[in-house]
Amino acid sequence: MVTDDSGILPLPPRLGILGLGSMGLPMAERLLAARGHLVIHARRRRPALEELGATWAATPRELAAATDALLVMLPDLPDLEALLDGPDGLLADTGELVLLVGSTSSAPGVRELAERLPDRIRVVDCPVSGGEDGARAGRLSIMVGGAETDAAIAAALLAPCGTAVHLGPLGAGEVAKACNQLVVAATILALGEASVIAERAGIDLEALWTLLGGGYAGSRLLESRKDKLVSGDDSPSGIARYMQKDLRFAAEAANAGGVAPALLPTLREAFDELVAAGLGDRDISTTRRFIQERSIPRDGS
Repeated sequence: MVTDDSGILPLPPRLGILGLGSMGLPMAERLLAARGHLVIHARRRRPALEELGATWAATPRELAAATDALLVMLPDLPDLEALLDGPDGLLADTGELVLLVGSTSSAPGVRELAERLPDRIRVVDCPVSGGEDGARAGRLSIMVGGAETDAAIAAALLAPCGTAVHLGPLGAGEVAKACNQLVVAATILALGEASVIAERAGIDLEALWTLLGGGYAGSRLLESRKDKLVSGDDSPSGIARYMQKDLRFAAEAANAGGVAPALLPTLREAFDELVAAGLGDRDISTTRRFIQERSIPRDGS
């Protein structure tokens, strides 16, 4: 076993990652740089990671057999559950395993998954926030839920990717991520709407967001999406349609707590409409395009 910087916490020596998309890939790069070794599996191979020292596992079974801790960076739990069973599934040849669920998912769903898995697999939920740029810079906010010892292991393993905070029992990380996404959805919709209002009033968007970024309207989200809001380039980084499921999880958490939200239903309606309009595979900054397309044309026609 290896230890964290304190020399106290025993850490699983073999770490793997499942899912190398817009978030998983930069996280894998940072984990590989920090550890010198990493086992990887995804829908397609990543030769650049292998050249840096990562070990490719051809199947989920090979991945689980070669790791003691496995970080899952897939969109949601159904994507993980599809890889669990069968002769090449994660459960086919695994021993003791700490399963780090980095997907943004349902809190009850994570708990139900943990109950169904064999006792030798210990589950921690650890969704992240900070976007692709935060992942590359190693400044993600990592929201951890689970047993205290397992959460500490997750925090130590993921330290190269950002700051991990243990928020409570299993599922607490997912509730925190749902709250995060509620704020992100409200902010990006407001930024898109304000951009269209300002543009139609003849205000230069570059000047506007540079100015407002220094005041109460400023945020990390504005900082990361400013160029896209100004240019209208909504090529994908954080895919807009994922917000539908994230807001559904927020509604699930609100209902579980007996909360009657005022803003959340409106946000869900807006993102449902955005996806129905065919904008779901664009970046979340497509809220500007969404508001433009649903607005009255300038000539009144």
